[in-house]
Amino acid sequence: MSLFSDNIRHLRVKKDVSQEIVAENLSISRDSLAKYEQGKSQPPHEILIRISRYYHVSIDLLLTADIRKINIESLLKLDDNRILLPIMVDSHGDNIIEIVPHKAKAGYLAGYSDPEFIGQLPQISLPFLGNGKFRAMPIDGDSMPPHRNSSYIIGKYQEDRNDIREGKTYVFLTKDEGIVYKRIQKKDKEYLTLQSDNAFYQPYTIHFSEVLEIWKYAGSIETEEFEPDSLEPQNIRDMLHTITNEIKALKQLQP
Repeated sequence: MSLFSDNIRHLRVKKDVSQEIVAENLSISRDSLAKYEQGKSQPPHEILIRISRYYHVSIDLLLTADIRKINIESLLKLDDNRILLPIMVDSHGDNIIEIVPHKAKAGYLAGYSDPEFIGQLPQISLPFLGNGKFRAMPIDGDSMPPHRNSSYIIGKYQEDRNDIREGKTYVFLTKDEGIVYKRIQKKDKEYLTLQSDNAFYQPYTIHFSEVLEIWKYAGSIETEEFEPDSLEPQNIRDMLHTITNEIKALKQLQP
Protein backbone atom coordinates (compact mmCIF):
# COMPACT_ATOMS: atom_id res chain seq x y z
CA MET A 1 0.00 0.00 0.00
CA SER A 2 1.05 3.62 -0.50
CA LEU A 3 0.02 7.07 0.65
CA PHE A 4 -1.67 7.58 -2.68
CA SER A 5 -3.78 4.42 -2.45
CA ASP A 6 -4.70 5.17 1.17
CA ASN A 7 -5.62 8.75 0.22
CA ILE A 8 -7.92 7.97 -2.70
CA ARG A 9 -9.66 5.21 -0.76
CA HIS A 10 -10.13 7.57 2.20
CA LEU A 11 -11.48 10.35 -0.03
CA ARG A 12 -13.97 8.01 -1.70
CA VAL A 13 -15.24 6.68 1.63
CA LYS A 14 -15.50 10.21 3.01
CA LYS A 15 -17.43 11.23 -0.10
CA ASP A 16 -19.67 8.19 0.52
CA VAL A 17 -19.65 6.96 -3.06
CA SER A 18 -19.03 3.54 -4.55
CA GLN A 19 -16.12 2.49 -6.72
CA GLU A 20 -18.54 2.16 -9.63
CA ILE A 21 -19.59 5.82 -9.38
CA VAL A 22 -16.03 7.12 -9.03
CA ALA A 23 -14.80 4.96 -11.90
CA GLU A 24 -17.62 6.19 -14.10
CA ASN A 25 -16.77 9.83 -13.34
CA LEU A 26 -13.10 9.16 -14.08
CA SER A 27 -13.94 7.28 -17.30
CA ILE A 28 -12.02 4.21 -16.17
CA SER A 29 -13.02 0.68 -15.21
CA ARG A 30 -13.97 -0.27 -11.67
CA ASP A 31 -11.21 -2.90 -11.72
CA SER A 32 -8.59 -0.22 -12.52
CA LEU A 33 -9.81 1.97 -9.65
CA ALA A 34 -9.78 -1.00 -7.27
CA LYS A 35 -6.13 -1.69 -8.17
CA TYR A 36 -5.23 1.98 -7.56
CA GLU A 37 -6.92 1.89 -4.15
CA GLN A 38 -5.19 -1.40 -3.26
CA GLY A 39 -1.79 -0.11 -4.34
CA LYS A 40 -1.44 -2.85 -6.95
CA SER A 41 -0.91 -0.37 -9.78
CA GLN A 42 -0.32 3.34 -10.31
CA PRO A 43 -2.50 5.52 -12.55
CA PRO A 44 -1.00 7.16 -15.63
CA HIS A 45 -0.51 10.91 -15.65
CA GLU A 46 -3.84 11.80 -17.27
CA ILE A 47 -5.82 9.65 -14.81
CA LEU A 48 -3.93 11.17 -11.88
CA ILE A 49 -5.08 14.61 -13.05
CA ARG A 50 -8.69 13.39 -13.29
CA ILE A 51 -8.53 11.98 -9.75
CA SER A 52 -7.11 15.25 -8.45
CA ARG A 53 -9.87 17.29 -10.05
CA TYR A 54 -12.60 14.85 -9.01
CA TYR A 55 -11.67 15.09 -5.31
CA HIS A 56 -10.51 18.74 -5.51
CA VAL A 57 -7.17 17.86 -3.94
CA SER A 58 -3.82 18.81 -5.43
CA ILE A 59 -1.61 16.08 -6.88
CA ASP A 60 1.26 16.88 -4.51
CA LEU A 61 -0.97 16.20 -1.48
CA LEU A 62 -2.37 13.02 -3.03
CA LEU A 63 1.16 11.67 -3.49
CA THR A 64 3.07 13.02 -0.48
CA ALA A 65 0.72 13.71 2.46
CA ASP A 66 -1.45 11.51 4.66
CA ILE A 67 -4.80 13.18 3.95
CA ARG A 68 -6.42 11.22 6.77
CA LYS A 69 -4.51 13.50 9.17
CA ILE A 70 -5.41 16.75 7.36
CA ASN A 71 -8.64 18.69 7.66
CA ILE A 72 -9.34 19.17 3.95
CA GLU A 73 -12.01 21.75 4.74
CA SER A 74 -9.32 24.02 6.23
CA LEU A 75 -7.51 24.24 2.90
CA LEU A 76 -8.17 27.00 0.40
CA LYS A 77 -8.97 25.45 -2.98
CA LEU A 78 -7.52 27.34 -5.95
CA ASP A 79 -8.07 27.02 -9.70
CA ASP A 80 -7.32 23.63 -11.26
CA ASN A 81 -5.95 22.29 -7.96
CA ARG A 82 -2.59 23.89 -8.73
CA ILE A 83 -2.04 24.29 -5.00
CA LEU A 84 -3.94 23.93 -1.76
CA LEU A 85 -2.98 26.88 0.41
CA PRO A 86 -3.22 25.85 4.08
CA ILE A 87 -5.41 28.25 6.09
CA MET A 88 -6.63 28.33 9.66
CA VAL A 89 -9.80 29.77 11.19
CA ASP A 90 -10.70 30.58 14.79
CA SER A 91 -13.79 29.49 16.74
CA HIS A 92 -15.82 32.27 15.11
CA GLY A 93 -14.79 31.27 11.60
CA ASP A 94 -12.55 34.32 11.17
CA ASN A 95 -9.37 34.01 9.16
CA ILE A 96 -6.29 33.53 11.32
CA ILE A 97 -3.02 35.14 10.23
CA GLU A 98 0.02 32.90 10.46
CA ILE A 99 3.24 34.66 11.48
CA VAL A 100 6.50 33.49 9.94
CA PRO A 101 9.09 34.27 12.67
CA HIS A 102 12.50 35.55 11.64
CA LYS A 103 14.02 32.27 12.84
CA ALA A 104 11.66 30.33 10.52
CA LYS A 105 12.23 32.56 7.49
CA ALA A 106 14.72 30.19 5.83
CA GLY A 107 12.49 27.19 6.48
CA TYR A 108 9.46 28.85 4.88
CA LEU A 109 10.89 28.29 1.40
CA ALA A 110 10.77 24.54 2.02
CA GLY A 111 7.57 24.44 4.07
CA TYR A 112 5.29 27.04 2.48
CA SER A 113 3.04 24.34 0.95
CA ASP A 114 3.22 21.91 3.88
CA PRO A 115 0.03 22.01 6.01
CA GLU A 116 1.93 20.65 9.02
CA PHE A 117 4.60 23.40 8.80
CA ILE A 118 1.96 26.13 8.39
CA GLY A 119 -0.12 24.72 11.23
CA GLN A 120 2.82 25.05 13.64
CA LEU A 121 3.36 28.76 12.95
CA PRO A 122 2.28 31.34 15.58
CA GLN A 123 -1.08 32.93 14.83
CA ILE A 124 -2.94 36.19 15.32
CA SER A 125 -6.33 37.55 14.19
CA LEU A 126 -6.93 41.01 12.76
CA PRO A 127 -10.62 41.29 11.83
CA PHE A 128 -10.30 44.72 10.15
CA LEU A 129 -8.35 43.34 7.18
CA GLY A 130 -11.48 42.07 5.42
CA ASN A 131 -11.80 39.07 3.12
CA GLY A 132 -8.80 37.16 1.82
CA LYS A 133 -5.94 35.00 3.00
CA PHE A 134 -3.31 36.90 4.99
CA ARG A 135 0.10 35.98 6.38
CA ALA A 136 2.72 38.01 8.27
CA MET A 137 6.23 37.84 6.78
CA PRO A 138 9.52 39.03 8.32
CA ILE A 139 11.73 41.42 6.38
CA ASP A 140 15.48 41.98 6.59
CA GLY A 141 17.74 44.90 5.82
CA ASP A 142 17.04 48.56 5.11
CA SER A 143 15.86 48.37 1.50
CA MET A 144 12.22 49.29 2.23
CA PRO A 145 12.13 52.15 4.76
CA PRO A 146 10.69 52.82 7.25
CA HIS A 147 10.41 49.05 7.75
CA ARG A 148 13.43 47.51 9.46
CA ASN A 149 14.77 44.10 10.50
CA SER A 150 12.26 43.91 13.33
CA SER A 151 9.29 44.51 11.03
CA TYR A 152 6.63 42.13 9.75
CA ILE A 153 4.67 42.80 6.58
CA ILE A 154 1.11 41.48 6.56
CA GLY A 155 0.38 40.32 3.02
CA LYS A 156 -2.83 39.33 1.25
CA TYR A 157 -2.35 36.28 -0.96
CA GLN A 158 -2.46 36.99 -4.70
CA GLU A 159 -3.46 34.01 -6.82
CA ASP A 160 -3.85 35.78 -10.15
CA ARG A 161 -0.79 37.57 -11.53
CA ASN A 162 -3.16 39.89 -13.41
CA ASP A 163 -4.21 41.34 -10.06
CA ILE A 164 -0.77 42.67 -9.18
CA ARG A 165 -0.01 46.28 -10.08
CA GLU A 166 3.03 48.37 -10.91
CA GLY A 167 3.92 50.84 -8.20
CA LYS A 168 2.53 48.67 -5.39
CA THR A 169 4.55 46.70 -2.82
CA TYR A 170 4.41 42.93 -2.38
CA VAL A 171 6.10 40.15 -0.46
CA PHE A 172 7.50 37.62 -2.92
CA LEU A 173 8.56 34.06 -2.20
CA THR A 174 11.12 33.18 -4.86
CA LYS A 175 13.09 30.01 -5.53
CA ASP A 176 16.47 31.74 -5.16
CA GLU A 177 15.93 34.47 -2.57
CA GLY A 178 13.18 33.14 -0.35
CA ILE A 179 11.12 35.94 1.20
CA VAL A 180 11.67 39.44 -0.25
CA TYR A 181 9.61 42.62 0.10
CA LYS A 182 9.80 44.96 -2.91
CA ARG A 183 7.89 47.42 -5.05
CA ILE A 184 6.97 46.46 -8.60
CA GLN A 185 8.61 48.89 -10.98
CA LYS A 186 7.53 47.13 -14.16
CA LYS A 187 5.47 44.07 -15.09
CA ASP A 188 4.99 42.27 -18.40
CA LYS A 189 3.75 38.81 -19.38
CA GLU A 190 6.93 37.01 -18.32
CA TYR A 191 9.01 39.27 -16.08
CA LEU A 192 8.82 41.49 -13.03
CA THR A 193 11.21 44.35 -12.34
CA LEU A 194 11.45 44.86 -8.58
CA GLN A 195 12.82 47.93 -6.86
CA SER A 196 13.62 49.01 -3.32
CA ASP A 197 12.31 52.23 -1.83
CA ASN A 198 15.88 52.84 -0.67
CA ALA A 199 17.56 54.33 -3.76
CA PHE A 200 20.89 52.86 -2.64
CA TYR A 201 19.77 49.48 -4.05
CA GLN A 202 19.43 48.86 -7.77
CA PRO A 203 16.26 47.37 -9.34
CA TYR A 204 16.44 43.82 -10.65
CA THR A 205 14.33 41.57 -12.88
CA ILE A 206 12.93 38.11 -12.15
CA HIS A 207 10.94 35.68 -14.30
CA PHE A 208 7.46 34.69 -13.16
CA SER A 209 8.61 31.07 -13.12
CA GLU A 210 10.90 31.95 -10.19
CA VAL A 211 7.99 33.22 -8.09
CA LEU A 212 6.27 30.74 -5.78
CA GLU A 213 3.97 33.09 -3.86
CA ILE A 214 2.91 36.74 -4.04
CA TRP A 215 1.41 38.61 -1.06
CA LYS A 216 0.11 42.18 -1.49
CA TYR A 217 0.91 44.66 1.27
CA ALA A 218 -2.04 44.90 3.66
CA GLY A 219 -0.38 46.26 6.78
CA SER A 220 2.69 46.00 8.95
CA ILE A 221 3.73 45.19 12.49
CA GLU A 222 6.62 47.23 13.89
CA THR A 223 8.24 45.74 16.98
CA GLU A 224 10.66 48.63 17.57
CA GLU A 225 9.91 52.32 17.96
CA PHE A 226 11.02 54.46 15.04
CA GLU A 227 13.76 56.93 15.99
CA PRO A 228 14.02 59.68 13.33
CA ASP A 229 17.32 61.02 14.69
CA SER A 230 19.10 57.67 14.91
CA LEU A 231 22.32 57.19 12.94
CA GLU A 232 21.28 54.02 11.17
CA PRO A 233 22.64 53.61 7.59
CA GLN A 234 19.30 54.46 6.02
CA ASN A 235 18.94 57.70 8.00
CA ILE A 236 22.50 58.72 7.11
CA ARG A 237 21.83 58.08 3.42
CA ASP A 238 18.62 60.08 3.63
CA MET A 239 20.46 63.01 5.18
CA LEU A 240 23.19 62.90 2.54
CA HIS A 241 20.55 62.71 -0.20
CA THR A 242 18.80 65.78 1.22
CA ILE A 243 22.06 67.71 1.49
CA THR A 244 22.99 66.79 -2.09
CA ASN A 245 19.66 68.02 -3.40
CA GLU A 246 19.98 71.28 -1.44
CA ILE A 247 23.46 71.89 -2.85
CA LYS A 248 22.18 71.28 -6.40
CA ALA A 249 19.34 73.74 -5.79
CA LEU A 250 21.75 76.41 -4.52
CA LYS A 251 24.00 75.99 -7.55
CA GLN A 252 21.05 76.49 -9.86
CA LEU A 253 20.29 79.81 -8.13
CA GLN A 254 23.81 81.15 -8.68
CA PRO A 255 24.19 83.67 -11.56
